Parts: sequence; C-alpha cells; structure tokens
Amino acid sequence: MSTTHQAANADRFAEFRALHQAEAPLLLPNAWDHATAAALVERGFAAIGTTSLGVAIAAGKPDGVGGTREETVRLGVGIARLPVPVSVDIEGGFAERPEQVAALGVELVRAGVAGVNIEDGRADGSLTDADHQVAVIAALKEAAPTLFVNARTDTYWAGGPGASLDETTRRIRAYRAAGADGVFVPGLQDEAAIETLVGATDAPLNILYSPTGLSRARLAKLGVRRISTGSLLFRVAVQSAVDLAWAVAHDEEAAPTGAPTYAQAQAMSEVYRAD
Repeated sequence: MSTTHQAANADRFAEFRALHQAEAPLLLPNAWDHATAAALVERGFAAIGTTSLGVAIAAGKPDGVGGTREETVRLGVGIARLPVPVSVDIEGGFAERPEQVAALGVELVRAGVAGVNIEDGRADGSLTDADHQVAVIAALKEAAPTLFVNARTDTYWAGGPGASLDETTRRIRAYRAAGADGVFVPGLQDEAAIETLVGATDAPLNILYSPTGLSRARLAKLGVRRISTGSLLFRVAVQSAVDLAWAVAHDEEAAPTGAPTYAQAQAMSEVYRAD
C-alpha cells in the first residue's frame, strides 16, 4: 500500500486507538446498514462498528460462512465517510490465505476504515489453528499498519476443549505478539476470567455486552477497554419493527416515539452515501 494511503488513514487509526485508552471503556455500537450507522453517529457515538450477522441476514445470507465479502466492503466503504472512526467485522477474513486477507485490509484502509474485527471461529463451531491465525494477523498488520486489528477468539463460544481460560490466554497473547491492536473474547462474563485476561496482555480487551450479564460500569472496573453490542441492536430492531406492524394490524396501541421523519431520513444520505 502506498505511503499516501497510510498517511491518510493514520489520523483515523490514531483516533480509534485513543478511544481504547480513554478513562471509560469505548462503547462500540454495531450497525448493519448505512442508515443505522449515520443515526448512531448523529446520536453522539464516538465510533461505529459493523455486525456480520446483521449484514448477512439483511442480505438474505447466513452469517459466519464467508459469503458476504461484497456486502461487507460496500458497507465499510460507505460508512467510512462518516466523521468518526469505523471498524468493520470481516468474520474470518473472507479468505484462507494470509495474503488474501491482507489485501482486504488494504482495500478497507484505502476507503478510510479505521479498524477490523477478525475472528478465529469457523462455521462448523471449531477454531482456526492458532498458528494459521497468527500468520493471518501478521500479514494483515504488515500490509495495513494503520488498521486497528481487533483479534477475536471464539474459545468461549466454540465450547469443548477450546473453552478454557488457558487456551484463551494462549491465543490472545499469540495474536497480540503477531501485531493485533486489541483482543476480543465474546461469550465471556466471568469476572475472575476477565481480570485474568486483562492482566495477560497489554492489548485492550473487548467484551461483548449482554443484557443479562455484567454492566458497563462493572466491566470498566475489571479493566475492559471496549464493549461491543454485536448483533443485539439488529435483533432488537427487527423485533421492534415486527411488533409495531402487528400492533397496527390488530388495532393495538402503537405510538412509537423519536422516529426520524421522512425528510430527516433522506438527509442522512448526504452524509454517508457511497458513489
């Protein structure tokens, strides 16, 4: 990648990295389309992520199988125009070979994307070989040094032998050594384990928010530096839309508040529209 593109993205990368070092953990809401991202920015969120499940299901495709590269890149390029850092969930990188994943990173940097989230979980529920994932992360950071790589390990989601604190620690340390800027362990809500992982590496730890789990304040006290909403906003939005339609159809009380007007929604397109 040219030094011009690296320099152009350096400010976004630095801003995003600084948000992980602030006094309070970064609350990263995850959008699935341009309108959601723009609305979240308008509300005042300092950075925006994407959700692979939301992007996939909105396109009528399954999540986690590598079939939404086109949709993911299109969304990332579009919302990178927003005035905040944007991190794109690229699942496992949409490729097996490290150089192919690195090429995707370069493409996103050129569009102005500040970061990516890349996972070691596979569609069948197993985990990618740790050495292979290290090679992918290293290639990604070498090709796109101004891209904040959030390395996700699905040890606690995969279950089985991988669902151990020791294996999780081993993986996040290896990913950090390969160049990852942050580490992400979804499915973890155990306080003692979180404290152990915070102390296991100098990379900021990302935890997935759970409505039935630890509060943002408690996660902050444990040392967590980033809290993601994952697919939660998408799933709630779908249910809210269905509930409202049902209420209208059955003459039930339906009084949504705060929805943007038609004109306000149209105005958002001037902010985030991709060519």
